[in-house]
Amino acid sequence: MTFSLPQKLATLAAGVLLGCVPAHAQKATDILWDSYGVPHVYAANENDMYYAFGWAQMHNHANLLLRLYGQARGRAAEYWGEKYLASDKQIQLFDLPETARRNYAKNQGADKARLDAFVRGVNAYAQAHPEAIDPAMKQVLPITVPDVLAHTTRVLCLEFLAADDIQDVARTLVPGSNSYAIAPAKSASKNALLVANPHLPWGDFYLFFEAQLTAPGFNAYGVGLVGTPALSIAFNEHLGWTHTVNTIDASDRYELTLQGSGYLLDGQPQAFDKKSVALKVRQPDGSLRTQNLTLTYSKHGPVLGEKNGKAYAVRVAGLENAFFASQYHQMAKAQSWKAFEAALKMQQNPMFNVVYADQAGNILYLFNGNVPKRSSGDWNFWNGTVDGTSSKYIWNTYHSYADLPQVFNPRSGFVQNANDAPWTCTYPPVLKPENFPAYMAPREVMALRPQRAVNLVKDDASITFDELVGYKLNTGMEAADRFLDDLLAAVQKYPNAPAEKAAAVLRAWDKTTNADSRGAVLFAKWFDLQNPGMAAVAFDPAQPVTTPDGLKDPQAAVAQLATAAAETEQQYGRLDVAWGDVHRFKVGAYNEPANGGSAKYGIFRTMYYQHSPADNKDYAYYGDSYVAVTEFGPQVRAQVSLSYGNATQPGSKHIGDQVKLLAQKKLRPALLTRAAVLQSLEEKEQLSAAKK
Repeated sequence: MTFSLPQKLATLAAGVLLGCVPAHAQKATDILWDSYGVPHVYAANENDMYYAFGWAQMHNHANLLLRLYGQARGRAAEYWGEKYLASDKQIQLFDLPETARRNYAKNQGADKARLDAFVRGVNAYAQAHPEAIDPAMKQVLPITVPDVLAHTTRVLCLEFLAADDIQDVARTLVPGSNSYAIAPAKSASKNALLVANPHLPWGDFYLFFEAQLTAPGFNAYGVGLVGTPALSIAFNEHLGWTHTVNTIDASDRYELTLQGSGYLLDGQPQAFDKKSVALKVRQPDGSLRTQNLTLTYSKHGPVLGEKNGKAYAVRVAGLENAFFASQYHQMAKAQSWKAFEAALKMQQNPMFNVVYADQAGNILYLFNGNVPKRSSGDWNFWNGTVDGTSSKYIWNTYHSYADLPQVFNPRSGFVQNANDAPWTCTYPPVLKPENFPAYMAPREVMALRPQRAVNLVKDDASITFDELVGYKLNTGMEAADRFLDDLLAAVQKYPNAPAEKAAAVLRAWDKTTNADSRGAVLFAKWFDLQNPGMAAVAFDPAQPVTTPDGLKDPQAAVAQLATAAAETEQQYGRLDVAWGDVHRFKVGAYNEPANGGSAKYGIFRTMYYQHSPADNKDYAYYGDSYVAVTEFGPQVRAQVSLSYGNATQPGSKHIGDQVKLLAQKKLRPALLTRAAVLQSLEEKEQLSAAKK
């Protein structure tokens, strides 16, 4: 039931007593909703806890959840029309519904019970609150566990891991993240510190859902991707972890040579396997049209199509992983490094780095994922289109946990990852690429954003909690720190009037992308005109956080500054336009001046913007999503934010309600005790046994 305002006030008055209720005395399941729409679940057992987690996700995201589950079922075109047909074809081609049914059958005992409970909570909410759900979404009900598992696999394997190979188009923006773990030796309080900071698009299956889940022996706070049945980035009283997108290659696109009605493998003709599927497609008048598909498979995997006499198949790691939810439950429940590592060794997540810290002072970087064991070839070979005529390139097993690059408690006192290869996870580097298979990860240059990550903390021997928050929210441009002095010197050497006028603006600029920064827009336009060969000193692996540097052609750089100045004045009417006058945070009814910018400028406060010709503004749609800065002292403490708010359901006051914090470069305290939650209580729901 939902409490009215007088009941809420009565609950607040009883806060001291409620806050003292021990976990083992909890009978009913309470969901205490705080003033930012975050559910704090208090349950008598883990099954009831996950039931409430499913209920809570529906409370804030019902329409989105049902659409995502309908897509994962491969029947979205039947429900909502032609625009979902391509999605349904992909779901059916990779056989996600049937794979999910097989994976569900592998879950037994407590693992199965938790999944069942989550789905019961989803369906129970829909039954109890039909008025809250878009009628077009109700046809997906009831949800089944295979729907949830298929959704999880779709997001992890097809969208995060294999999208480039499936689409054969390099994405303009690849989901990314920042992270730090600081050891006690480098912490002012002598407690380990952790920064979680994924950068994902602000919509669809990329959204995070923030929650606290509590039951006897379990108390975790964090986020999970909406629709998934577990917290995927979280902390408890003893430890915590975060993820970043890693430079893993765990999917491959093969080019097959056609012969007759089949293809060649090891010089012998092979027949394709075929499967027929009938998809229903809803028409504008509500009628259903049947579209018959023939799905094709080679020994490499599903065949995407044919072009110029070749066929293309994709092999994706992790599709068979059945225990993702179980692993993440164990990670969140762990109270020691040993227990947490045991969960990691399940290897149920096919990708993502793990950055970890705990109360005992341990920190970890792990290049996590299902890395295929391959017979030969380096990362560049496997990252391209692979020769499909030889069976030696068809992999069938993965590297073990022990094989993966990892750094535990380095002497540097910190680990970080900002989507760079594992070799630069700490500084000075300790991992040597030559100690791992050449295909494990690229021997790439270290981009400016991970350089910024290292440079912010490497020389700070006593990092306070507040300093770490400041580092996370830092909007400075590493590109400006590296090249602005050279550019200004070049203007002095090769002066022209437009460039000198622009240089005056840049001299006064603070090299940040705060909302009131004047000069950042101009510098970004100049930097956009540069190319990878602009630097006088190229990237040097021996100096990974100070190179590249200098200008190879200073005179050309001055001419480009004049061009950038003309473009800036033409577009905005002035050279010193403020960053926040151009860049905006807009979610729901909120529209605020923005801060932060693209990783290509080496900005740790990472934001990406889409231009709106209608008002000549750039609106954030991608970047800093969830932020958590956590200190693992005798009592854990954390500050958090969820950029776009914790809800999408129409009418919710929490759509975009954290945008003001985002604009102010502020985090909010994570409410970790029942007493603290009661001080910020917005709504209380009590889920009775009858509802379950």
